[in-house]
Amino acid sequence: MNPLMLVAAAATLVAACNSAPVQAQSGAAPTPAGAAAPPVETKAPNGKGQTPAFPGQTRAPQVKAGVAYAVSDVVGGLDHPWGLAFLPDGAMLVTERPGRMRIVARDGTLGPPLSGLPDVDAGGQGGLLDVALDPRFGENRLVYWTYAEAGDGGNGTAVARGRLDGHALADVQVVFRQQPKVASRQHFGSRLVFARDGRLFVTLGERGSRKDDAQRLDGHLGKVVRIEPDGRVPGDNPFVGQPAARPEIWSWGHRNVQGAALHPQTGALWTTEHGPQGGDELNVTERGRNHGWPVITFGRNYGSGTVIGEGTERADVVAPLTWWGPTSIAPSGMAFLTSERYPGWQGNLFVGALRARTLVRLELDGRRVVNQERLLNGVRVRDVRQGPDGWLYVLADDDSDGRILRLER
Repeated sequence: MNPLMLVAAAATLVAACNSAPVQAQSGAAPTPAGAAAPPVETKAPNGKGQTPAFPGQTRAPQVKAGVAYAVSDVVGGLDHPWGLAFLPDGAMLVTERPGRMRIVARDGTLGPPLSGLPDVDAGGQGGLLDVALDPRFGENRLVYWTYAEAGDGGNGTAVARGRLDGHALADVQVVFRQQPKVASRQHFGSRLVFARDGRLFVTLGERGSRKDDAQRLDGHLGKVVRIEPDGRVPGDNPFVGQPAARPEIWSWGHRNVQGAALHPQTGALWTTEHGPQGGDELNVTERGRNHGWPVITFGRNYGSGTVIGEGTERADVVAPLTWWGPTSIAPSGMAFLTSERYPGWQGNLFVGALRARTLVRLELDGRRVVNQERLLNGVRVRDVRQGPDGWLYVLADDDSDGRILRLER
């Protein structure tokens, strides 16, 4: 395979069969240092009064870093790939939304579906979702995954774990179930992130039809929860001991969080969240805090464009670090780049975008987004991860011909 070199600033991918290299077109020169650059979004805001809560909160300038890279197909033929995790030997676990998990060898060989998974209620946005390795995987071989589980009242997001044994998952246990279950095919979340202390964050949607529940603490809809790896509740969770609140809750007021990663320096949980018509957000998801949905949002009702909630900011609501509107990008998986493989990109945040069909690179100054660049234009990016080799790996969710792509130099 001979991947084509391209300038990241304007890479435009053309659909290719899974046996062929990804095609590309070279783009523009890098933005000169100190030169003013316009934002990607130039349309008027969703409505009057939609002003940033602080300078630079939205519409960061679009820059062209001029970092040359190559895009290679690692494997194709995947059916709606959703989550990716690297095994210690460099192989990968990949989930497919219809309910399959597979091992992809380092040479790109796609293994058979793993046996042992519980029943997955696949349909709409639901199915087999994220996957993560236990921090002590080398000792216990435990794999965790989220999935849509059917039950009384409909379905909901669940977390299971099992011991990887060849091409099987053994000793499978369900360690968390979102409550209540809802008859819906929307807004399941869900990402898994292990914190530095070994606790597990699980991001959850509000299931679409139950958006008001995101502001209630007596259920898991529209929440980020924090649990022990075996499903127990950590004693220092913010709502432990409050009888009207679920003790697993870490943060609340979320719509549908499909991207999550730990900041490599601070260890804080950063998340991306789908807004409705506009209003997609990047957040630092803070302990015991309200993130506003559906009372405080930059989004509008689909089609009609009518107002949702009471405004775009409130003193007791965490303001997003940035938001995308009036055109949604539909943010999905995200990763901080810590490797030195791409000069000038170290410390940047990469966010997959489903609707915008791109990979968004964000330059940061602390918690402030100062510049952005759109890469892999034309690719519906479901997830992005940094591999143990330091390269960026992208899940391209293109119907039944999903692919794993690698960005190389």
